[in-house]
Amino acid sequence: MNNQELKSHAKNIRKNIVYEVYCAQAGHPGGSLSAADILTILYFEVMDITPENADGIDRDRFVLSKGHASPLLYAVLAESGIIGYDTLSTFRHINSKLQGHPNMNQTKGVDMSTGSLGQGLAAADGMAIANKLSCNKHRIYCLIGDGECEEGEIWEAAMAAAHYRNDNLCVILDSNGLQIDGKTDDVIGPNPIDDKFKAFGWHVAYADGHDFSSLRKAFMEARNTKGQPTVIIAKTIKGKGISFMENQVGWHGKAPNEEQYKQAMLELEAE
Repeated sequence: MNNQELKSHAKNIRKNIVYEVYCAQAGHPGGSLSAADILTILYFEVMDITPENADGIDRDRFVLSKGHASPLLYAVLAESGIIGYDTLSTFRHINSKLQGHPNMNQTKGVDMSTGSLGQGLAAADGMAIANKLSCNKHRIYCLIGDGECEEGEIWEAAMAAAHYRNDNLCVILDSNGLQIDGKTDDVIGPNPIDDKFKAFGWHVAYADGHDFSSLRKAFMEARNTKGQPTVIIAKTIKGKGISFMENQVGWHGKAPNEEQYKQAMLELEAE
């Protein structure tokens, strides 16, 4: 798929994110918008998931370890035709299948129930090991946040993935520099995050998280790396695509009012 087609999908996905959070008057737009381009290329070029095989095991799998970014996952699943667009307006509503954290038992295309930060990477480890044991050649992809890297379980899982030589596992670190309490460097500074992963036995790749050519190159590098798992450190902007949300920590977990919603949609449409 060419970059212009991917850009069109990414715009729709960002509009879906804002729509969901506005309808619910709750949710996490900032970190959903920052990773929209990453999941766009994952679902429309890198992974082989389709509406036809979404219920099966013979395909690549994705784990959203930072589960509070569920508006992004649902937005992508809708854009790819795996779930219906009409479900997006039910986000976070009582009895909706689209809850604030993804539930694999309720929503088609959700490969792991996540929410407690750090646990998604451990689950992705298990999937990668299971694929190796069953000679399943499909790959496991996992999105984590830079604030999430403060969790000890991330590093336990990182150590395990390297120990088991999970070269079928690719982690993407959404490095937007912000978390719920402020700048990651001010809360518990994660850097040098690349050296930490290298010390744990990982191959490290780098990408501009908003440049499809850069992301494509990094995903190819991960696929070609043998004998160790790969982490792609993707530099992103929290709230990407909406001027008043970009790099603003207050939009980590806040819904737009009607005026802000209209402005956001106009900005996205003009992209």
